[in-house]
Amino acid sequence: IGPIGRDDAFDVDDFELLVDYEHKKHVKPIHDYLSALFDNEKMGDDYANCLLRAVVILGRLAQSSFVGDAFEKPDVIQRQGACTDSTISSMITVGNPLASVIRVQAILDPMTETGQKWAPILEASYAAAAAIGAFFNTDLLVKELPIKRFYRYLIPPRLTFNVTTGAIIPDRIAFAGTPKQTLLTMGLDTVSTWVAMPTASSYDLDNLRLTTSSALVEATFTLSELLVEGHVRDLTPDNPRGLQLVFSPSQGGTIVMANLGYFQLRAPPGMYRLSLREGRSSEFYHLLRIDHSMWAAFEDEDEDGQDASGSRDDATGKGAATPVDTRIVIESLEGAILFPVVRKNPGYETRELLASNEETASSSEGGIVGKLKDQATARQSADINIFSVASGHLYERFLSVMMLSVMRHTSSTVKFWFIENFLSPAFKDFLPHLAAKLGFQYELITYQWPHWLRKQTEKQRTIWSYKILFLDVLFPLDLDKVIFVDADQIVRADLQELVDLDLKGAPYGYTPFCSDREGMDRFRFWREGYWKNHLRGKPYHISALYVVDLKRFRAMAAGDILRGQYQALSADPNSLANLDQDLPNNLQDDVPIYSLPQEWLWCETWCSDEALAKAKTIDLCNNPLTKEPKLDRARRQVPEWSEYDTEITA
Repeated sequence: IGPIGRDDAFDVDDFELLVDYEHKKHVKPIHDYLSALFDNEKMGDDYANCLLRAVVILGRLAQSSFVGDAFEKPDVIQRQGACTDSTISSMITVGNPLASVIRVQAILDPMTETGQKWAPILEASYAAAAAIGAFFNTDLLVKELPIKRFYRYLIPPRLTFNVTTGAIIPDRIAFAGTPKQTLLTMGLDTVSTWVAMPTASSYDLDNLRLTTSSALVEATFTLSELLVEGHVRDLTPDNPRGLQLVFSPSQGGTIVMANLGYFQLRAPPGMYRLSLREGRSSEFYHLLRIDHSMWAAFEDEDEDGQDASGSRDDATGKGAATPVDTRIVIESLEGAILFPVVRKNPGYETRELLASNEETASSSEGGIVGKLKDQATARQSADINIFSVASGHLYERFLSVMMLSVMRHTSSTVKFWFIENFLSPAFKDFLPHLAAKLGFQYELITYQWPHWLRKQTEKQRTIWSYKILFLDVLFPLDLDKVIFVDADQIVRADLQELVDLDLKGAPYGYTPFCSDREGMDRFRFWREGYWKNHLRGKPYHISALYVVDLKRFRAMAAGDILRGQYQALSADPNSLANLDQDLPNNLQDDVPIYSLPQEWLWCETWCSDEALAKAKTIDLCNNPLTKEPKLDRARRQVPEWSEYDTEITA
């Protein structure tokens, strides 16, 4: 029930009616059932606790959109006895099926990641007095171990408290007996709606070798926000891609993707409001309602212009619009799934929301008002906005040097944007001190991987994906231009030049690979085979440095085009070997790339020694011939690198 409007009365009689309804509908049926199984007078408080848990669990089940009433007979016949022969060697049974109220039977492949997840769930079910029957079925003809991870599942049955202070005792997971010589990475596998990250650890969780650790390796993970996802439906009908939404108070905004009308926001529990962003979005569209059920969102309007909720749509011209309740309540750890319904305003039915090239060049609001708003936005943000990503203590060290090199060569204000998912707790603690010392702004950003987009399993490829797949939704809607700089780069020029550079209508600009280092031709794969035929004379660009015109990028739906091509190509595991480079280069016909002057990126692997003198940035890219460690290369190749490194560590 709720939220209840300010003008709606909810008095004692209403409350008593609600209590009576809940008791008859949910509590009494469960009480009658449990009373037939247990002697509630002898159980006393234990029975009361059992009844409360049963009411909560079955109440949530009844609310699910995937099942009917919890007390009705299910439509699907439930099979029993699939795994009853305990003499089978691969069969494990625990508990007494005849005495247990809950009986669970499972067929598991223990050599898969799915099997790793379900084993502790079955263990927790046994702890809840369930009878378990598990039949193990796996492929015996495997050439190598299918799973390459150690997995623990934390399922705390209840909160535990310190008997002295009353404080909640944090739940813990321990890994014992792990190999000491193997290089390990610690990660977190959570519910998809949780935004959880490590918040305390002095160790490099991306590069753990237990032989170098003199004590226990400890890390604390914190659930900071919950995911608010949704799918927008346009009744015009049209694809609402590019529609900009605002989540207030102060939780930022996002844009609607073409795929399923998907959008994503993050926030802690509380009450918020969802609305269309002022400007082009509110000019083209108005919000009809916000549904909380997918099925309600697909009910058609009736003939006289009312939507499924009974609200009058003023866009039909048949009356004043009923005020839309834009309140969103996040009240559970499941986050929220929303289904907003929108319609184009009169006169805009056949117009495209996404601006053309000419419209992008001018203010979306036009005139003096639009110019004043653009100027106000420019004053609020930094002159140079730099985006980067790093994972592991070594690359965070490179990142610090890169930041110092940027600040050494500009008098403009600078703001750095980092993807929080991959930063270590130690670096996040160090950032405020570095920012105060060097005089820059910074912000930590993140974006949960959408459930419908094929996910990468290797961490390095996931990082590459974040460099290119979510550029339209990572940053605030009022940010116009951002520059990506690899963590292992050293800057020798003022990046304000890239901010002021005219990209000639392209959404982003990259530097082409150098072609003047002799002896590397056999590694220039873009000069033969598929890439030679596909590029047809266009250059193949490197992804270590690029500038993005976010206004143009969003206006042409470049993010949707990139994600669509990624979804198609990533079905082949042999495709997109260099994901962050291959994807934009593959799509140059659809999403054009402006080629930056060659001096904007110099790399010893591909560029001649003579070109180094004019280099504006130096990238420590890998050399397939020498395989020289990057730290050794930095000290040998860039004289100022050691100076910067010493200054930061001082």
